[in-house]
Amino acid sequence: MPTETFEFQVEARQLLQLMIHSVYSNKDVFLRELVSNASDALDKLRLESLRDDALDADVSDLHIEIETDNDARTLTVRDNGIGMSHEEVGRLIGTIANSGTAGFLQELKEAKDADRAEGLIGQFGIGFYSGFMVADEVTLVTRRAGEKHGTRWTSRGEGTYTLDTVDDAAQGTSVTLHLKPADPENQLHDYTDEWRIREIVKRYSDFITWPIRLVPKPGGGEGEGEGEPGTEPLNSMKALWARSRDEVSDDEYHELYKHISHDWRDPLETVRLQAEGTFEYQALLFLPAHAPHDLFTQGHRRGVQLYVKRVFIMDDCEELLPPYLRFVKGVVDAADLSLNVSREILQQDRHIRMIQRRLTKKVLSSVKEMMAKDAERYATFWREFGAVVKEGLVTDAENRDALLAVSSFASTHSEDGPTTLKAYVERMQDGQEDVYYLTGDSRQSIENSPHMEAFRAKNIEVLLLTDPVDEVWADAVGEYEGKRLRSVAKGEIDLDGEGGESSDSAQSQEYAGLLGWMKDQLGEDIKEVRLSSRLTVSPACLVSDAHDLTPALENMYRAMGQEVPRTKRILELNPDHPLVKGLNQAHRERADHAGLAETAELLHTLAVLAEGGQPKEPARFVKLVADRLERTL
Repeated sequence: MPTETFEFQVEARQLLQLMIHSVYSNKDVFLRELVSNASDALDKLRLESLRDDALDADVSDLHIEIETDNDARTLTVRDNGIGMSHEEVGRLIGTIANSGTAGFLQELKEAKDADRAEGLIGQFGIGFYSGFMVADEVTLVTRRAGEKHGTRWTSRGEGTYTLDTVDDAAQGTSVTLHLKPADPENQLHDYTDEWRIREIVKRYSDFITWPIRLVPKPGGGEGEGEGEPGTEPLNSMKALWARSRDEVSDDEYHELYKHISHDWRDPLETVRLQAEGTFEYQALLFLPAHAPHDLFTQGHRRGVQLYVKRVFIMDDCEELLPPYLRFVKGVVDAADLSLNVSREILQQDRHIRMIQRRLTKKVLSSVKEMMAKDAERYATFWREFGAVVKEGLVTDAENRDALLAVSSFASTHSEDGPTTLKAYVERMQDGQEDVYYLTGDSRQSIENSPHMEAFRAKNIEVLLLTDPVDEVWADAVGEYEGKRLRSVAKGEIDLDGEGGESSDSAQSQEYAGLLGWMKDQLGEDIKEVRLSSRLTVSPACLVSDAHDLTPALENMYRAMGQEVPRTKRILELNPDHPLVKGLNQAHRERADHAGLAETAELLHTLAVLAEGGQPKEPARFVKLVADRLERTL
């Protein structure tokens, strides 16, 4: 097959330019990324060979080689792993087939510091491109295990790449970097220096479970050990999760995390667990310091790596942790599972379910410990992952108490930081029986809501919930330590127990006629009209019945494709507001006046707008307001 030339996908071309002009603060990491890719290829080959007896592949000496040539200024990273087919090379190397790529590139361009940029690149797992930081040209030669022909990919990163067929390619993948000219003033970036290669591998890839060998220069003794020249590994190959805590440094743990997650920043927390007895397993988990870009997208890859007796079995094993902990990365190594275990088998395996329960409790207890010992780190964790952790309040009744214990929420008590439910209850006023909350799109919109007026006037604390999941979990949980969770926008609010005064019967009688008339006028849009004890400034607000769905929850269900009937709301009027008083007086004097009906309609629409809703007929609302303004001139 003749050599073919292709153009990079637009996003790939943009990424290459960013790499060439180097947004990375530390160029050494290119070698870590290439070694990590090689290790993954070896893992995949061993697993495939165990599952497919007919696979024509040599697995007798799986390893990674690094070869340098000072004269030619090349560095080659070679593995004899699974390799790639011709089609896979074009699909995986020529394009970035990841959703949200355009947004990622925009974030990358706007990143204000190198660490942020590196973290974004790592999230996409495209470390292969990092070779262009140090090379003018990159050549990849690969042959998929079991196939006869290989493929050569070559590019200078200038917008195009070539593909051609190689008849004598070795099994696996070889990446050759044609290095940029040496910088005499910066010897640390001379990647043909074997000492430099040793140092980088030891620092970043010592835990890799496959031997990493340095191919000696012709005639030299570099790389010699007790055996043949070049066979002594540069790495220790010791699984970190199998070693005691005293034997492993934090830096080594962090490098394993980066290898697993493709995140280029240190994790926030390392969690170890070792179970012995009838079912043995070891787990090494990591809580990231920042949320991945696709945490809430359907295609997000979640789960930890599964090993069986040090043999890699599965990436992203979803069954080992519940969906609300999908951001957790790490390794679980079980002693008693089959090497041929499949995802379908895992879903039914009682050992896996037991591991999931133990890991979930361990992660939550680690977060609770972080919460008690390091407020700053906990604040980072909750800011990044609180919205997804709260999903567990809906789906995981078994761990609901533990989840509530590590959850925190914005509150009217303080603008400095969130509060726990425990702290809220401790601050409750004498006689206060309920924990109050209000949901909305933002803190500002909630604080400006008419529903908050009486609570603000009486200095009653309200939780300010701004995540979409808050609409669901608050109803699902219902109470905390015997205190009912109550939305200030649902049901009737009687603040007598919190120092408030309810509307007296005389006032109710005074407004009875207006309330009945407005119910008739607005009957298509509302369920009831009543006087409010929650308003002190605004003339009116809309509330939901205690057991009705809120508009936000209705919209959420519709967005998920579920049909739900539209619920009528309750219109509450502030009897002390001049507009309501005037409307009541006008109604008693001339109930059939056409302007009164318009005023009632405007009052209802103002209540809709006050909670962030949209008028049912925007054009009509604008006309009514314009006519009223005109008559005031």
